Amino acid sequence: MTSLPNIVSAFDRIPEPWQPHRLATVNDHDVKVARLQGEFVWHAHPDSDELFLVVEGRLTIQLRDRVVELAPNDVFVVPAGVEHRPRAEPEALVVMVERMGTVNTGDNPGERTTDLRELPHG
Repeated sequence: MTSLPNIVSAFDRIPEPWQPHRLATVNDHDVKVARLQGEFVWHAHPDSDELFLVVEGRLTIQLRDRVVELAPNDVFVVPAGVEHRPRAEPEALVVMVERMGTVNTGDNPGERTTDLRELPHG
């Protein structure tokens, strides 16, 4: 029998922050899990909304016109094209949903840009 994706055990298999891993795919969207720690880069995703669901910890999403604070079980959607910068201190475990092929740094490629990874089996 094939094991089903499990959010809690998925985080145990992600060693580094800011390394999104695919948990599942729904139609043309990826459900990603990631450990977030520290401050990310300002960026936008021109062609995709981005949903954040905090599982553990706290996540701040800075927008150019406001700051959104998320606690466990909170959900926030950054609309396509809106610049944002996530920040987590000390660490947040987060589920994200965005269109397949969306790059983590959006329109601001750089040293934090990474390929979407598959969860290691475990």
